[in-house]
Amino acid sequence: MSDPSCVFCKIVAGQIPCACVFQDDATFAFLDINPLAEGHLLVIPKRHIERLEQMPAESLMAVTRHLPMLGQAVMKVVGATAYSILQNNGRESGQDVPHVHFHIIPRRAADGLGYRWNASKYAPGRAEQVHQRLLAALKR
Repeated sequence: MSDPSCVFCKIVAGQIPCACVFQDDATFAFLDINPLAEGHLLVIPKRHIERLEQMPAESLMAVTRHLPMLGQAVMKVVGATAYSILQNNGRESGQDVPHVHFHIIPRRAADGLGYRWNASKYAPGRAEQVHQRLLAALKR
């Protein structure tokens, strides 16, 4: 299943060239054309799925099982000492292409990429409310 308007589906189909580094029946990994760091990879399911919560567990496992191997390869090739894995769901989260994808971003000390976490605290009693609501939602 693919979406003819999806850029990642077009890449998988060979309609748009890319620097593919790995593929199997379910997974396709290639260099990001706008990398945050040299070696930045995108790892996608070959099947068109827009968001992670829409992905069947078997498909998710088929794709994510390759993340450690790909992360190690990237570090070795570009001389990085670490890597980040980033996965966004929905435009508000920063997902520009509506096709599930995992970023493997090589990292080095003082690489300037950093995090922009605006951490906060729960109001008194609010964490307990959220906790109970999550437990109830997960029982469905």
